[in-house]
Amino acid sequence: MADDVAPDAAPRFDEVIHAPVRLRVCGLLAAAEQVEFSVVRDALKVSDATLSKHLKVLAEAGFVDVRKAASAHRSDARRLTWLRLTDEGRRAFSAHVAELRAIAQGVVG
Repeated sequence: MADDVAPDAAPRFDEVIHAPVRLRVCGLLAAAEQVEFSVVRDALKVSDATLSKHLKVLAEAGFVDVRKAASAHRSDARRLTWLRLTDEGRRAFSAHVAELRAIAQGVVG
């Protein structure tokens, strides 16, 4: 969980993470070391194109690593796309969640 990653993260609102799909992507990735693209896509119920667009923004911010790898379970040459939050992404997500909690508790500052 994100709070375990950076419990001392100072609350900070992050415009990149705050978009609903990106916030949900970060939440899913924070709970695991890495997650395969199709698992995230299916969990969020978005199209490949929508997820790719949001991943590009997160990757450009340095929050997500996108890696292609061969699959031992496939007989064709297609590769799987693996996603993971970077350390910077985990810190930013933790700080953003902390800020959202503060806002929800009426602490605006």
